[in-house]
Amino acid sequence: MIGKDLEKNVLYVGQGYHNEHLYADSLDGSEINFIAPIADRGTDFRCTAKFRYRQKDTGVHVFLKNDEVRVEFDQPVRAITPGQEVVFYDGAVCLGSATIDHAYQKARVLQYV
Repeated sequence: MIGKDLEKNVLYVGQGYHNEHLYADSLDGSEINFIAPIADRGTDFRCTAKFRYRQKDTGVHVFLKNDEVRVEFDQPVRAITPGQEVVFYDGAVCLGSATIDHAYQKARVLQYV
């Protein structure tokens, strides 16, 4: 048990803008708000997403379950930040958004301070 508790309190300090610990490959979100009809897309679908204003679109696979969403990225994305929004697109059409709850790298929660 102690090992698991210690694992939760790990602090990584790294240098550089492109440090590997800043990159996530998936996220969990809540407070989903779709503004475009998605009923025909089902509970999992592909689209693009942005995590920052003016950011290049990132290919993602979206998995909906109740009021939560799991988003897996085609390529790792830098500095996915809990509390911010992920915005979903189909081309130029905004589908909606969700609040980022957790970011993951290889199934491990990324904790930013």
